Amino acid sequence: MDDGDRGAGRTARPKRADARRNEEALLDAAAAVFVESGVEAPVRDIAARAGVGTATIYRHFPTRADLVVAVYRRQVETCAEAGRALLADSPSPFAALTRWIDLFVDFVVTKHGLAAVLRPDNADFGALHAYFVDRLVPVCARLLDAAAGAGEIRSDLDAYQLMRGIGNLCIGADGDPRYDARLLVGLLVAGLRPPH
Repeated sequence: MDDGDRGAGRTARPKRADARRNEEALLDAAAAVFVESGVEAPVRDIAARAGVGTATIYRHFPTRADLVVAVYRRQVETCAEAGRALLADSPSPFAALTRWIDLFVDFVVTKHGLAAVLRPDNADFGALHAYFVDRLVPVCARLLDAAAGAGEIRSDLDAYQLMRGIGNLCIGADGDPRYDARLLVGLLVAGLRPPH
């Protein structure tokens, strides 16, 4: 019998509150460690940052790929949810867009390490890319529309192209200490302003 047959007709039990907290702490810690040291960082570093033992990590995420995929999905959701909140709380739509792009850059730096764990021909890799595009392009488009509607940026910008450009600027961030992706992304964002 395969796993699909065994689970048919049953719903998954919700996780206990402490298990959810542990998982959240692990994902936060892993994201921070991945940004600092890459996705190949030792599991013990993630465990130390989360304040748990390495066995706890393996209980939640049996493989490094499982952990990376979970961090990736969580960061996509964090970026997606941040768009609306930033629009509501920022002094202007352009300020919201700029702050969202900062979050997106943090995410992209972690995302580039995904290739070291999942090969592009892996089904999970393709599904994650589609998930990323489906969740984040509409958020970026909403922020661009709001800023354009306020006259703060040009109105002819495409969210997918902007995100792709930011991603391309971030590619060199992990290999060269003289390369400052944030500086270049800042120049790109400044270029969104309408000509005077």
